[in-house]
Amino acid sequence: MARCFIGISGYDYPGWRGTFYPPDVPRRQWLGFASRVFNSVELNGTFYSLKSPDTYARWAAAVPDDGFVFAIKAGRFITHNLKLRNCDAAMGNFFASGVLALGQKTGPFLWQLPASYRFDAERMDSFMRRLPRNSVDAEAVARQHDHRLRRGALVDAPVRVPYRHAFEVRHPSYFHDEFYDILRTHDCAFVIADTAGRYGYAEHVTADFVYVRLHGSSALYESDYTDDELAGWADRIRAWTSTERPGRDVYVYFDNDAKVHAPHNAMQLADLLGMG
Repeated sequence: MARCFIGISGYDYPGWRGTFYPPDVPRRQWLGFASRVFNSVELNGTFYSLKSPDTYARWAAAVPDDGFVFAIKAGRFITHNLKLRNCDAAMGNFFASGVLALGQKTGPFLWQLPASYRFDAERMDSFMRRLPRNSVDAEAVARQHDHRLRRGALVDAPVRVPYRHAFEVRHPSYFHDEFYDILRTHDCAFVIADTAGRYGYAEHVTADFVYVRLHGSSALYESDYTDDELAGWADRIRAWTSTERPGRDVYVYFDNDAKVHAPHNAMQLADLLGMG
């Protein structure tokens, strides 16, 4: 049966205290609080820096054991600095930094490419071929880590779980059939991203799951989604998860966090889908 995961992109926002997080809930318990409101959280701190195995273990311990998954945003050193080339050691550092500790709570990996980065078919195809498709594959990748991993390395997975990968693109050269075909070949998802018109928009299903990021419909990272807009997203999700298609798992993350709309919009959408 197809599953739907609705959550927030990141959770550690000081401005959410008193608006989403109750004032008496300490910051160290915010993830646990969020994980009891939503069935998924997109980890975005992993985009900015390498974490440690202890950090990933704490994240995994803070959330429920049944039904909750993390999406993991891959490091920008791979996507933005190296631009997906000559990145064996960097990939090793990312997967050895603690990712394997998430175990059954591992959801899809998000690879966000910079808006300045043009489509290169050979580069995309080559990179997707090297992506680990399960935690056992990831062990081999993790063993490629180098000396830059200074807070410990985890290269043994506690359990075998499948891995999924999704790509969020912003340069207009990606919005064409050649890129979509490469994604389909490697069963990687095209991220359906609402960026308030700042970047291109398309709705293409290229994998056995759907990944949606909602950054704001009228103001990037800031605007509140209206009831009608949320109803439209609920209709799309019902269609994607329909067993007649066959149904696909759907992951939806709200990133309109600047004015604390993200958690409330996520709760509204979950309610519309009967997940409240």
